[in-house]
Amino acid sequence: MTAMHAPLIIDIAGHSLTDVDRARLAHPLVGGIILFARNWESRAQLVQLCADIKAVKEDLLICVDHEGGRVQRFKTDGFTHIPSMRTFGEMWMDDGKGKQRRKGSGAMRAMNAATAAGYVLGSELRACGVDFSFTPVLDLDYGESSVIGDRSFHRDPRVVTALAKSLMHGLLQAGMGNCGKHFPGHGHVKADSHIDIPVDKRKLKKILREDAAPYPWLSSVLMAVMPAHVIYPKVDALPAGFSKVWLQDILRGELRYDGAIFSDDLSMEAARRIDGEVISYTEAALRALNAGCDMVLLCNQSLGLGEHVDALLDGMDDALRTGRWVPDVDSESRRLSLLPETMPQPWDELMLQPAYQDALNLLN
Repeated sequence: MTAMHAPLIIDIAGHSLTDVDRARLAHPLVGGIILFARNWESRAQLVQLCADIKAVKEDLLICVDHEGGRVQRFKTDGFTHIPSMRTFGEMWMDDGKGKQRRKGSGAMRAMNAATAAGYVLGSELRACGVDFSFTPVLDLDYGESSVIGDRSFHRDPRVVTALAKSLMHGLLQAGMGNCGKHFPGHGHVKADSHIDIPVDKRKLKKILREDAAPYPWLSSVLMAVMPAHVIYPKVDALPAGFSKVWLQDILRGELRYDGAIFSDDLSMEAARRIDGEVISYTEAALRALNAGCDMVLLCNQSLGLGEHVDALLDGMDDALRTGRWVPDVDSESRRLSLLPETMPQPWDELMLQPAYQDALNLLN
């Protein structure tokens, strides 16, 4: 079977590829892999793992959730501990005291530090063979969401935008793309979409004015977006990641976004339960793709025998044959655009780079 679009992002269970992993990654509909802390042992092991993945298919997109703070998959063997994004928001607000106070100086320091964080994060990952990190979080910090919390830069969407753009600039310096999440905003709801179905009852106008404001403001630099597994009933009865209203009418239409759209993890509770019914992973993938996602993630289902991964691959094969899903050449172009265009610096050379050392100093 051939396809002109590889929308599936899957994972593996261990530190190295098994023959089963290789067969799954070689499937024509698999376009990438997402790594987790369980896939980490050491830098040398990660470099070998990424090389082995690329040996299966050179254009597989190797992804990771590596934001900094409490969401950082690789933390040892030389990896820099990136601060939480809230740290930069707090730095923004600190203009000093007494004679040292200078209005606006905190904002300048914060933007420089966020750029440094993006550069360090991106260059260290790329030195190990990782292509892409799902960062930055653009959700606003209302103090309500435990799952977002200090992953957010700030409550003010203008501050979030400025700091996110600074971090994106650092990623770009490292040759890495970016992914704003979780559109249109996850910060206002308390429920965790991993285990529950969050509902945000606010009106569209308020959401666009506040939570979604960073997305059009970042339109010139935003390369990918991940929608929230949150229901906004005054806009649509479906979670944003399964909603044509949110993804096509609003994000692509009204906000004029033309980059890649990833689904969030299809194994999360808010992705499996649609219209009150539990649906299969294949059905969830089809609904997300047909709503407007370019790529869909299925995480943590490779553990054990990985039967759910195989069921998704078989189900998507069947959907392709029967016309329930039609490959999209534009979606494939968006996926390929996220692959780095430059060669990464080897780790030992990176450590000696003045730009890298300067960035580390800005983070300390």
